[in-house]
Amino acid sequence: MKKLYLLFPLLFFVFITCEEEQKEQQEEVLDTTPTEVTLWDVTYSVEDTDTLYLLDIQLTGSIPSEIGNLTNLTYLNLGGNQLTGEIPSEIGNLTNLSYLGLNNNQITGEIPSEIRNLKNLTGLHLGNNQFTREIPPEIGNLTNLTRLILYGNQLTRMIPSEIGNLTNLTYLNLRDNQIIGSIPPEIGNLTNLNRLFLYNNQLIGSIPLEISNLTNLTELSLENNQLTGGIPHGIGNLTNLINLILNDNQLTGVIPESICDLNIDWSNSSYFNITNNQLCPPYPSCVEEYVGNQDNSNCD
Repeated sequence: MKKLYLLFPLLFFVFITCEEEQKEQQEEVLDTTPTEVTLWDVTYSVEDTDTLYLLDIQLTGSIPSEIGNLTNLTYLNLGGNQLTGEIPSEIGNLTNLSYLGLNNNQITGEIPSEIRNLKNLTGLHLGNNQFTREIPPEIGNLTNLTRLILYGNQLTRMIPSEIGNLTNLTYLNLRDNQIIGSIPPEIGNLTNLNRLFLYNNQLIGSIPLEISNLTNLTELSLENNQLTGGIPHGIGNLTNLINLILNDNQLTGVIPESICDLNIDWSNSSYFNITNNQLCPPYPSCVEEYVGNQDNSNCD
């Protein structure tokens, strides 16, 4: 028994020593977290940096993955530079971001799915780059977005139905891509939308009836697609609309009389343009002089 009594203090000492070693190892791991990050030859404090405004300063090269260590960033604007390469997946670490602007660069590849982590974003501007493939469905996680700007890329897939989750959007611009498929009916969920620009794509199918839910719209531009079917009868619900641009599609049928409920300068083609479709007479009196060229060969 005496030997056992002598052994207990020794075991206790070994246990305490092991525990202290584990704590030291954990502290060493914690110590590897950088306190500073160097981007384009400038060093930033991880703790103190909440804004990076590097607009139009001729940055080159790719976006360093180390940018993901600046986890206190709330505003990141790298627009108007000469950045190339892909967006690093580490961008998903910047969960405090409210604005991300990478527009007017030469960034390639896909929009990373890690963008789903940026749930505090209110503004996302990736326009005028060379992004390819799809708008990631994970973008539907960004429910605080008010502005989503993806124009001037090489996006080629369909608009994801998850876009309908972004009910705080006021501005949606997907123009000048190669987007295919139909406009998802979920677009009708975006009842705060003021401006919707989908022109210069390869969209097909009808203008969804749900578009008549967007009663805050002031501008609707769907020109230069391959849209078919008629102008929805609910178009007259969009009483705040001042721009309606639908030219160069394959729209058919009769223009609904409710269009005359809108307060649009019909005579100005910058505000109203439906030319180069297949819309049939008789035309509502407010637009009959301004319908432009219509292929009436399939009209009754």
